Amino acid sequence: MDSSLQHIKSSIQGGHVFDVDGRSGFMAPEPPIARLPERWSAWEMVLECAIAAKLQTADKVGLTPLEASTSSEWRACIREMPALSIVELETSPVLLRRAHLVLAYILHFYIQSLPLEEPVSIPASISLPILSLSKTLDLPPVLTFSDTVLYNWDHKTAPASTDQIPDIANIRSQTLFTGLKDEEEFYLCSARIELRGVEVLELMRMTMDEIFVGDAIAARRIREYLVTIASVVEELKALLLDVKKGCDPDVYYNQVRPWFRGEDSDENGRKWTFEGIEDHPELRVPKELSGPSAGQSSLVHVLDIFLGVDHQPTSPGKRSFMSRMQSYMPRNHRLFLDHLKASPRPLRTFVTDTGDEELLSAYNAAIKALKTFRDAHMIIVTLYILGPARRAKDAASKNDSIQDDGAASKDALKGTGGTDLVKFLKDTRTRTIETLIVDAK
Repeated sequence: MDSSLQHIKSSIQGGHVFDVDGRSGFMAPEPPIARLPERWSAWEMVLECAIAAKLQTADKVGLTPLEASTSSEWRACIREMPALSIVELETSPVLLRRAHLVLAYILHFYIQSLPLEEPVSIPASISLPILSLSKTLDLPPVLTFSDTVLYNWDHKTAPASTDQIPDIANIRSQTLFTGLKDEEEFYLCSARIELRGVEVLELMRMTMDEIFVGDAIAARRIREYLVTIASVVEELKALLLDVKKGCDPDVYYNQVRPWFRGEDSDENGRKWTFEGIEDHPELRVPKELSGPSAGQSSLVHVLDIFLGVDHQPTSPGKRSFMSRMQSYMPRNHRLFLDHLKASPRPLRTFVTDTGDEELLSAYNAAIKALKTFRDAHMIIVTLYILGPARRAKDAASKNDSIQDDGAASKDALKGTGGTDLVKFLKDTRTRTIETLIVDAK
């Protein structure tokens, strides 16, 4: 076997190098720690205070003076905190991940509770440690999908066996902005998809084994693997639509989603200023800061890469949305994707070159399953963003709460990843359909 193919196969098999577990995939294989050691307890305490006080976003309709005052007092506590060092955290990936989660939640509590007319100036007590963490982890200083989903779970009840891996039916979220079941269900929907998708990783590994062999028997086995992959993707679609069972669209849109906004989703276009950075030339602030998005799920990217869906932009020198979202993934997961992209024998090319009609049909069935998954995503976006956005705008208009309907409409169509949501989803679905192989016969 040539070394390049072996390298790719190793990446699919996962292992500690890529932080991809054979049982839990991209999810942490054991419950992440729920609290940092005593030295960093101040971070945990202010986060607990924010959650206990039920802080509200500054643009909440009907925000009361008491709610605004509570947020102001909490932010004052943040400003009085010292900028704790992360040096002793750097030897432990587990502690680093928890620290990034805690500081990212505090950061979003701070920014989204600021009055809309105030500039976003982040105190050094938060800005310096989260920028340092971001440099160490190679992650942006903002809340990410990995914070809310991959490293934010625990068992509902202790498992009967010593096996601690997450189970779809027995997981809960550790940290929430609102404490609402709707927010937790939103996170758990993604977590269930990640866990159910683990089977695809193994099927990919076996497929690449067979591609190396490349004979008629291998083609038959790959066909069977693709049939199973299509079936799994159909299950992922069902899990995605199941979010409707526990997450109310209006509750999500009005009470949960506003906490996710990154700099590029700020309705007033405010830039985030990280105080104290001028004294630390080794630290830097990214040019863009998007909030957590399903586009940051490594599993979805794996499906695209393996099946050959091309999301590259047509404009030279410009990164696609999917490419940008990879920078918000854990570093080792990005390395995993890079290895998959470098495969010397892509599946789609193998299917085309083989000329096996049954294999081609199975491949196209997998692509169609992925397309229906994206159809389901559009349904969810319509239910949870477009519909509630229109209702919120109508309600605000009746109360004379907004003056610029056009601006409100534009904001309603923007995803937490900072992109034109409807256009992105349609383009992504189109790219998926274009991957189908047309039988020349």
